[in-house]
Amino acid sequence: MHLAEMRSLPQALAMLFRVLQAQLSALWLCLAPFSCRLRGALLPGRSPPLLEEGAGAPDGAEVPTVPTSVNYHFTRQCNYRCGFCFHTAKTSFVVPLEEARRGLAMLKEAGMEKINFSGGEPFLQERGEFVGKLVQFCKQELKLQSVSIVSNGSMIRERWFKRYGEYLDILAVSCDSFDEEVNVLIGRGQGNKNHIENLQRLRKWCRDYAVAFKLNSVINRFNVDEDMNEQIEALNPIRWKVFQCLLIEGENTGEDALREAEKFMISDEDFERFLDRHREISCLVPESNQKMRDSYLILDEYMRFLNCRNGRKEPSKSILDVGVEHAIKFSGFDEKMFLNRGGKYVWSKADMKLEWQFTEDPILQTLMCE
Repeated sequence: MHLAEMRSLPQALAMLFRVLQAQLSALWLCLAPFSCRLRGALLPGRSPPLLEEGAGAPDGAEVPTVPTSVNYHFTRQCNYRCGFCFHTAKTSFVVPLEEARRGLAMLKEAGMEKINFSGGEPFLQERGEFVGKLVQFCKQELKLQSVSIVSNGSMIRERWFKRYGEYLDILAVSCDSFDEEVNVLIGRGQGNKNHIENLQRLRKWCRDYAVAFKLNSVINRFNVDEDMNEQIEALNPIRWKVFQCLLIEGENTGEDALREAEKFMISDEDFERFLDRHREISCLVPESNQKMRDSYLILDEYMRFLNCRNGRKEPSKSILDVGVEHAIKFSGFDEKMFLNRGGKYVWSKADMKLEWQFTEDPILQTLMCE
């Protein structure tokens, strides 16, 4: 073998590994609908999956729900006052950092692959340092496939990206309108801050610091007639989650609620018309009221699963006290709805086609996950 060929061997092997990794990522997407059932059979101590829909587990044993994707609302405090908010500031409690890490490690042991940190506003706690430390822990220590944050974006500074950006896969920013007056009317604003201008800055920082950018919008009476096609195409998010405004007893409706969201509500037909107006947006992911209630694993500030099936948030006991397997039985989680709404997707930035990852290799371009 010539010396030049020997020197090129490591590069060839590295290329082969990248191709193989891309093929495995594509295969995983095809198998996603079966992942939770397969995991039940493969993890130590787990019961085998059901063979038929509705059939009982062997010897009457239950197949534990696997917390593949978890939404951890570690704080209820927020600096915005969105009128339709369905996770309001009913407490100021935040679990201590080490306890939060312990709970997250328990979730990873139970099968968690993706964690999403939300609130309230996650960047209020210690000016973003608290969520930054959790993000770093989940990616660096737990080695989760995906770590994401949902934020209104008003308190994020560039220095946060410099310190923690490498550990964050996805930043989802909430924006309901591209008319600033409508955002103010909804309550998505604070003082003289311009929400849309801040959104543009965050989009740039995500690109600069290799974080995938996602957009969340709640469709309600004040924005349902808006045409957002041009702005969404310009922002080019990896996903645009479009939620139908949702009522939750005790949160944004009812006697003990902190919000009165009835004036924001729209009909299913109105929601469908909004979706139809934006049907050409390929990254659009619509979520009706039914999908939202049943298809999320929500962990509150006490690390309790919240069951929203009955129109309220009914908490389990904390996973810190009873463990994940026991607490998750009371979550009301619908795995089929989770998969049907596209809950499993390419959620690790290492597997995405993003601006900083373009390659000139045509083979890799073909094999990379869409």
